[in-house]
Amino acid sequence: MKRTRPVIGVTLDSEEGGPKGSAYSLYPWYALRQNYMSSLAEAGGLPVALPHEAALAPDMLDAIDALVVTGGAFDVDPALYGDDTTHDTVTLKQGRTATELALIRGAMARKMPVLGICGGQQLLAVALGGALIQHIPDSLPHALPHEQPNPRHEASHAAIIQPDSLLFRIVGGDRMQVNSSHHQAVRDPGRGVVNATAPDGVIEGIEDPSLPFCLGVQWHPEFTIDSGDRRLFAALVGAARA
Repeated sequence: MKRTRPVIGVTLDSEEGGPKGSAYSLYPWYALRQNYMSSLAEAGGLPVALPHEAALAPDMLDAIDALVVTGGAFDVDPALYGDDTTHDTVTLKQGRTATELALIRGAMARKMPVLGICGGQQLLAVALGGALIQHIPDSLPHALPHEQPNPRHEASHAAIIQPDSLLFRIVGGDRMQVNSSHHQAVRDPGRGVVNATAPDGVIEGIEDPSLPFCLGVQWHPEFTIDSGDRRLFAALVGAARA
């Protein structure tokens, strides 16, 4: 039977579990906010969840048409981008990162559409040979509060979009209102290019112009705060269908 919707693989977050009353489950579990999936479904895609099994990355990529790497309350191991020190605020999920890195690299090798969201953008930058700021308040003390105090479904600041970028062509303008939920940021996009920045200069978007659709955004477009967010998901699904 011919599929009518392209399959969009979406990476999951995970927790270890713990005693009753302190965690959702006694045992390790996967989790993901519903709006990641609903935004992709509304854009015409068929979202499917991808487990943390790095060895199965090629098989997972065989089954999907595009990849979304989601965010979460953890960080990329600084050793992956050549830093020999680790900031006190850094929290690691090694199994998740290993799987997502294998998926990103495999997807790029196949020229499969890739969208990295928040921490997913940061890992995409590392996969492109770049590096991260480990803790914005220490490295950029005059930066905006990138861990916004207001709810995540509200805007925090503007993202200023480069006019010669794929992101600009997708969202149709040079400015978006975005939310902000991160203490790290891209320092160097490697062989990628910066396509958006916050008013304080913090990198808000990257892309690889050598690939048909390889984008990262530092905000969470699944909250659809700006009309450009829906256009971003629609463009991903369109690229996956093509």
